[in-house]
Amino acid sequence: MAFGDDFRNSGDEDYDPNPFDLSAADADDGDQPDFLSDDSAPKSGTPEKYWYVIHCYSGQEKKVCQSIEQRIATMGMRDRIFDVLVPTAEEVEIKDGKRRKVERRVFPGYILVEMIMDEDSWYVVRNTPGVTGFVGMGNEPTPLRPEEVKQITDRMATTGVIIKHDFKVGQKVRITSGPFNDFPGVIAAIDPDKSKVRVMVNFFGRDTPVELDFVEVERT
Repeated sequence: MAFGDDFRNSGDEDYDPNPFDLSAADADDGDQPDFLSDDSAPKSGTPEKYWYVIHCYSGQEKKVCQSIEQRIATMGMRDRIFDVLVPTAEEVEIKDGKRRKVERRVFPGYILVEMIMDEDSWYVVRNTPGVTGFVGMGNEPTPLRPEEVKQITDRMATTGVIIKHDFKVGQKVRITSGPFNDFPGVIAAIDPDKSKVRVMVNFFGRDTPVELDFVEVERT
């Protein structure tokens, strides 16, 4: 297959051709590698490595990432393909009173590859099972600008987490800790920013509001 052919799979309905806003108007000519210039002949000097975005089937990002890593090793491409990354962020999920950490894909269906782009390195990545194409302008892969790479890595490194829960106002719950342990109640309010719920508990014949952490109650 010739370098530059078939960078997209038009049959993939989920394909987003430009999720990283790689517009020609925003691109700085100084950030473009030699192979994207009008003169396709190689330039003298040491070729530079850039981060590129590849599209794959959603839900298979880690599998495709592992496949690329295996091909890099078996085909001796460590000197031209340096890193493969699935952008993820940490998410805390609260379910049935239990807290667990999960990794959430920041860009479902996309993987980042740091590489020196040439015909051989393109072939190794593009022909990995599950890869449907490079993101780019026209038929050419477009490298991410340094500020775009920093934005993605900063987002991955953030200490803030997203809290997911399945509580609803009016839902019956059971308290699992504290002085009201094992008391039944009904959720009156939810504060997702503080990961707390206000539960109405019948105590001595009166409804008493109790503020509890998400992990201190479970659905009944």
